[in-house]
Amino acid sequence: MSASAAVLSLLQTAQGKGRLSAASLANAGDWLRSGALPAEAVASLRDLCEREAWAELEDRFYKGIAFGTGGMRGRTVGRVSAANEVDAQGLPVRAAIGSACLNDVNVLRAVMGLWKHVSATQPGARLVVAHDVRHFSRHFAELIAGAWTELGGEAYLFAGARSTPQLSFTVRHLGAHAGVVITASHNPSHDNGFKCCLGDGGQVLPPHDAAIVAQVGRLGPADVAPYLEKDLSRVLTVPAAAEDAYLARLAGVVLDPEVIARHAPKVVYTNVHGTGDVMVVPALRRVGIDPHLVEEQRDHDGRFPTVASPNPENASTFALALKLAAEIGADLVLATDPDSDRVGVACPLPAGGHRLLNGNEVAALLTEFRLSSLKDAGVLPEAGTPAAAVVKSLVTTPLVAAICARHGVRCVETLVGFKWIARKLDNWHRRLAEGAGPDAPALALRRRAPLTLRHSTLFLLGAEESYGYLADDAVRDKDANATVVMLCEFAALLRSRGRTLLDALDVLHLRHGAHHEDLLNLSFEGAEGAACIRRIVASWRQSPPAVIDGAKVLRVTDYERDKVLDAEGERVPPEEFILAELADGRRIAVRASGTEPKAKFYSFARADVVDADDLPAARERARRSALALRAWLEADAKVRAR
Repeated sequence: MSASAAVLSLLQTAQGKGRLSAASLANAGDWLRSGALPAEAVASLRDLCEREAWAELEDRFYKGIAFGTGGMRGRTVGRVSAANEVDAQGLPVRAAIGSACLNDVNVLRAVMGLWKHVSATQPGARLVVAHDVRHFSRHFAELIAGAWTELGGEAYLFAGARSTPQLSFTVRHLGAHAGVVITASHNPSHDNGFKCCLGDGGQVLPPHDAAIVAQVGRLGPADVAPYLEKDLSRVLTVPAAAEDAYLARLAGVVLDPEVIARHAPKVVYTNVHGTGDVMVVPALRRVGIDPHLVEEQRDHDGRFPTVASPNPENASTFALALKLAAEIGADLVLATDPDSDRVGVACPLPAGGHRLLNGNEVAALLTEFRLSSLKDAGVLPEAGTPAAAVVKSLVTTPLVAAICARHGVRCVETLVGFKWIARKLDNWHRRLAEGAGPDAPALALRRRAPLTLRHSTLFLLGAEESYGYLADDAVRDKDANATVVMLCEFAALLRSRGRTLLDALDVLHLRHGAHHEDLLNLSFEGAEGAACIRRIVASWRQSPPAVIDGAKVLRVTDYERDKVLDAEGERVPPEEFILAELADGRRIAVRASGTEPKAKFYSFARADVVDADDLPAARERARRSALALRAWLEADAKVRAR
């Protein structure tokens, strides 16, 4: 009996005893019967069987890995590792084998599916490949680049770890037909992911995503076997000129260099072991800011050893940065995630200590800063214009829309996922090229803006509450590198006036009411967890509540079934996303995460503010109101999950 057949026999026995699902056995059987799995992969599965790690095998094979709002993500390190998947120190040396995991087979299936889709219309298509610092990221990136050239395409690979937004920029800059970045963004260290874009530099949208998934679904281990041995002989390195062009674009985000020259803030920055330092540090130095770096977190390290999770949304991620900030008296503290598409912000408090701003607060602050600065620079008319717009996700604070209304510009809302913001940018780019000529979109902002206002829509800012922002449409994904630069300019401007970001937030709440938003993440791991998430979302669609936290539900919008138009009169694409509006002015939203095993519940509350003295109390009223929604939603979800 072959080694593969022996493992399959063990799995069949386990399934017969109820220790493994039929779906997992079928998926594992497909892989083992292919005869194409490397001997080490078969050995890994045999080891797990002999140790009776049935729950681990179930999680590895209960499904095939799929694309979501952020591409493909999954465990690349199992909760239980086979003996040959780790070294003597317990560090990962082989990616976890399994149809639901990120490993050599699935990465190659993904890139081959992408190749089949792109090369159907672009023979010899050009690909740019980037990767972050995670386990196996460089290995996967090399596999992808080598396979692409063997398939007949042209592949560029960065010399080292680079950020997701730089990949987006470089795809457009090099005129590539597609791009791939290996990253799981801010997920825990055991995860990795495959995120791809087409020539526009934005995440893959329908119908392309479904077409790529269909191509991937036709491929098995036997199809990728010829590419499991890396061949980098024809892979090109991304040229230095392309990297310099992105760095120049980051520095170009600054609208008033003089304010930084005169009032440069004292900034603490940490890349939290990720890619951010590659471009953030030189960009800040180019615009006149020498950041204080958290040296303990400077090294690129996929274990992320100094934090529980490399997520700038978590206060614990800032511990070392805040210690340094207190020592030097910093004006601003910034942290980026591993692929530097998200940024977290902390500010000093007048009485000592620091306050972390959440993604909604930063979105509102950047909206105010960007609109005011563009008016001061003469790029936007003082009265505003409907030909200019901020784009935000539906779950980002309504305070952004209120700020836009005050400034006389449009606020366009999209589904969750920056790919939908990128789609708007692509449409506006196309209209500008049609109206003002093909060279118009590449012009500098001050020359491009008048043409855009005449022929298209001028993009001002993109924002998501999940700590993602964008101010430059040369990139079609959230860009923490540029956001860091923009926040430093804002801090310099406020410093010139003796103010801080917290003062600016006070002004916004005095003008527009105290807003408070809450996000409840309910995590469900593995096969049973996925079923729980499906039950929750399906239950909301089939039987939404009539009353939530004592407030009557006025309207429930099911974006999958209802035809919803955005501020431009375009239909918001159908998706499993549910929004409920309550009689007391509050709102809630429900969705399943496209990138993590989570059901997500968003709460939105607002309280009127009488005057400055009332501001703390108003914020507390809004906070309690949002948290009351959270508590109701959590209790309700536990019932629906069953």
